Amino acid sequence: MLAVVGDIGGTNIRLAVCNIKNGELSQLREYSCAQFITLDAVLVQYFSTLRDTVKYLCLGIACPVEDDAVIMTNFSWQFSKKALKEKLQLNALYLINDYTAISLAVPFLKENEQLQIGGGAIKEGAPKAVFGPGTGLGVAHLIQIKNKWLSLKGEGGHASLSVNNREQADILLLLQDQYGHVSTERVLSGQGFVNIYHSLCRLSGKSPEFYEPQQVTTAAFSQKCPLALHSIEVFCQIMGAFAGDLALNLACFGGVYIAGGIVPRFSEFFIKSDFRQCFENKGRFKPYLRAIPTFLIIHENPGLLGASVYLRQETLE
Repeated sequence: MLAVVGDIGGTNIRLAVCNIKNGELSQLREYSCAQFITLDAVLVQYFSTLRDTVKYLCLGIACPVEDDAVIMTNFSWQFSKKALKEKLQLNALYLINDYTAISLAVPFLKENEQLQIGGGAIKEGAPKAVFGPGTGLGVAHLIQIKNKWLSLKGEGGHASLSVNNREQADILLLLQDQYGHVSTERVLSGQGFVNIYHSLCRLSGKSPEFYEPQQVTTAAFSQKCPLALHSIEVFCQIMGAFAGDLALNLACFGGVYIAGGIVPRFSEFFIKSDFRQCFENKGRFKPYLRAIPTFLIIHENPGLLGASVYLRQETLE
């Protein structure tokens, strides 16, 4: 009987077989969510490629998972946990938030799977914060109780956007006109590049040329559009301030970790950006934050690694 783990985002789903004894992952495959009408359709297709019967499944998914009915925030899939378990004839089905999974991977990252950006050494056993811009903005905290790591799930990406200078305040006002409530996810996500860029265009009295995230980033890093480049700079500034807030919430001397599919794509620019300065820029608590390390996760599949940690903790207890 096999155990399978999955990482379901708003764009892609990654699946792998998990060895319950040692956590080793194998037979990893990635599918585009848009190619399947339902979640069970992609799972059935993946299971058909395996020789043995799957009886244990743990999925990290980008939405709340408290109720039986699961409705994805940034994609069209919705399903019943009970019905999915019955259809796939599973012994056990674990549905966890995608950032619960990613956060559980953090204590098990190797040195070459994370890149430190400022701060001192981590304090063993201290709380950690994990967040990451992608299709949305995932957030979790991690605490250690005895020898077990527990992820504190939440929907921190939908908390109200906090701004720290006049330019960001002007951007916020424009986005409030458009959306009403402006969550941090409205700027720290793929679509956030577009929202920031369009706001800067309006503030500069110029018509926007780009309407897709990739168009903005391509124009920025090819030096073809100063406003597109400045959009990325503002993105990094807001991300730094947000990371600092997360660190303050639970005294995260275990480090603040950045995940998601976006930032690793421009890591060199990010390292040189105002991110770390904005992370520490909390007035009287600047010395406090200066000691807290920040990391960019460069592991290719932290969601799968964390889902395997969760599955093994549940099945081996």
